[in-house]
Amino acid sequence: MSSVKVKVMSAATTARPRTSHPVLVGELMSSPVVTASPGQTISSAADAMVLAGVGSVVVVGDPGRPLDHRWRVDDRHIPVVDDGTLVGIVSMRDVMKVASIRPAGEAAVDAPRGLKGVVVTDTTIGDVRGTEGFFHYRQYSAVELAEHRTLEDVWTLLFDGTLPDAGGRMTFAAEISTLRDLPMGLDLLVREVAARASGEGPLDGLRTVLSAIAAAEQFQPSYDLDTPSLRQDALRLAAVTPTAVAALHRLSQGLEPIAPRPDLSHAANYLWMIHGEEPTPEVARAIEQYLMLTVDHGFNASTFTARVIASTGADLGAAVVGAIGALSGPLHGGAPSRALNLLEAIGTPAQAPAYIRAAVERGDRIMGFGHAVYKTADPRSTLLRDVAIGLGGDRATFAVQVEQLIVDTLAEVKPGRQLYANVEFYAGVVMEAAGLPPQLFTPTFAVSRVIGWCANILEQATDNRIIRPSARYVGPPPPQPVPAA
Repeated sequence: MSSVKVKVMSAATTARPRTSHPVLVGELMSSPVVTASPGQTISSAADAMVLAGVGSVVVVGDPGRPLDHRWRVDDRHIPVVDDGTLVGIVSMRDVMKVASIRPAGEAAVDAPRGLKGVVVTDTTIGDVRGTEGFFHYRQYSAVELAEHRTLEDVWTLLFDGTLPDAGGRMTFAAEISTLRDLPMGLDLLVREVAARASGEGPLDGLRTVLSAIAAAEQFQPSYDLDTPSLRQDALRLAAVTPTAVAALHRLSQGLEPIAPRPDLSHAANYLWMIHGEEPTPEVARAIEQYLMLTVDHGFNASTFTARVIASTGADLGAAVVGAIGALSGPLHGGAPSRALNLLEAIGTPAQAPAYIRAAVERGDRIMGFGHAVYKTADPRSTLLRDVAIGLGGDRATFAVQVEQLIVDTLAEVKPGRQLYANVEFYAGVVMEAAGLPPQLFTPTFAVSRVIGWCANILEQATDNRIIRPSARYVGPPPPQPVPAA
């Protein structure tokens, strides 16, 4: 250890104590100290330590005086010197306990609120580059995938790391089609959950149903599963989610659930189970593109929640159910219907300029605009605008007019403030055109995002370490005397 001259003083002069009174070094140090000379054998010094029942020794030169140069034995103890005389020794463990300091290997790092900008792990699944207005799934542009590929292709890419060829797509689609049915014996539960659902839609009930499926099919802790077994759980839960959403929705409307069809794509089958009729190719493709654009989007709140739960070794169902809970918040998954409400509130194109100017001047929050990551146009919104226009209708035309009015009004009234439509603004328009009511907007988001959650859970399990950050205690200083009852 280092031979250091330390003035006997209060610990308060070197660290902010967390106790109700200053702690003196003298209260922490042990005395007398076992000493040894430079010429003494290690075995004799060790014997002296054993006899004294201590775990440290100070090497000294002249009797009672530590060596002036640095002489390292360990880093855990500090000799206490008073006016050149060795008077005791202090354990660093005791000093850190009093000062509430963590060892260097466990040092806390201050992070911004909400962990904004903090990198918590490495991932190969995808990324969002907000300054550029670009996001990707693995090495491919997510927008280009949505333009040219299928949802099953993206699903395969996220789960297995590569894009399939035509044969691989058919094989994967066939595998998924066998996993869509709700398990036998859960019919009464699903009906009970639907009967008790609130008017906000089936998202709350989806948590219960997916949890029941994971329990009924005996999902095991991810900690105990190999990769193929965990992948099978992920396929099953992602495949059955749209079936559960559709069943809960139809039952809440007094209608009977409709069984999935193995011959339809994932998106078309979802619409079939909702409406009871096969969608047109144009509508099925529009919803598929929406689902593809929202499968994954960096370490958003629900994805991070899924990985935190997975890091404990919990089963995949628990991680997905937790992610749905995070998605249910209006600041995360609840915005598509609220953005559509904006169009309803404006009413007509003639009323739009006055309504928007008043809202901007008041500083109102405009739902469907702005994003926590993107500092330019949201690329998902750009593609969904084209999808909405392709589906046609007055709502899509009105939405394009409102978007441009908001951008122009902001540039005039609040120059320098860049605010663009995000994915939720046109998502509501597209889903409405496909016949989905507002109470299905966020559950449909979950139908997509569950694929990304499962991909992240699979990745977390491959090189897992429990996610356990720290918090800074800012309450009254302990220890306080416990008052009598």
